[in-house]
Amino acid sequence: MSVSQMSVVRSTEQLGKAVLDHTESWGRSWLFLFRTILAFFVPPFRLRLLLIQLYQIGVNSTVVVALIGLFTGAVLAVQAEYTLSKFGATAFTGSAVALSLIRELGPVLTALMVIGRAGSAITAEIGIMRITEQIDALRSMAVDPMKYLMVPRFIAGLIAMPLLTAIFICIGIGGGYVVGVGLLDLSSGTFLSQMTHAVGLVDVYSGIIKSIVFGFIFGWVSCYKGYTCGFGAVGVNKATTQSVVTSSVAVLVVDYFLTSILTRVLM
Repeated sequence: MSVSQMSVVRSTEQLGKAVLDHTESWGRSWLFLFRTILAFFVPPFRLRLLLIQLYQIGVNSTVVVALIGLFTGAVLAVQAEYTLSKFGATAFTGSAVALSLIRELGPVLTALMVIGRAGSAITAEIGIMRITEQIDALRSMAVDPMKYLMVPRFIAGLIAMPLLTAIFICIGIGGGYVVGVGLLDLSSGTFLSQMTHAVGLVDVYSGIIKSIVFGFIFGWVSCYKGYTCGFGAVGVNKATTQSVVTSSVAVLVVDYFLTSILTRVLM
């Protein structure tokens, strides 16, 4: 066999191995999700663990989400006023800010902030428990790790993400109002009236559905990457990085499909 043929064979082997490894990892992630969902309905139900995770994921993320929401709304007001002034339609600045936050930027930016702050912490925490054999110790004490570790974090993500998104949107609209009315001399009545006329329940439902789905992705990827991390500090570091990157990319990709589907179904 010639050198070129050997090179082709090695390349094919490496490609096949990579495909098999990714397919196996994808299947394991779905099995992990299935086991976690089954654990939802198996007693005992540890409410205290859920409240702890709600505090760590939700309450501890409130400040950063509110801060980002405030300045996002302010930037939207400036950009919307600048763009709409070219068409003599600055009266619609309020509706542009509100719709952008409710339908798109609120759920997406909140998810990215929570993934970066809480998702990385969850992955690192579970990963350290994995490499220090604390998860094996739970099994030796007849405690299901899926029930004890994954379920509280998963449910907390589903609950906290919509609430944080609501905070983001409300503060973002407030920031847009302050900048639009206070700094750009827009009419307060026009700003609010156009916003209330433009925003409907369909827009609110769209934002809520997106935030719930993003919370689902956040809990799934963060817990799975921590549970399957490699050994040592390098393994935890790699798992944490993969968790944040995978979750963020998944949120942006799923957001496109959700926007396309919800636009057709709800509108």
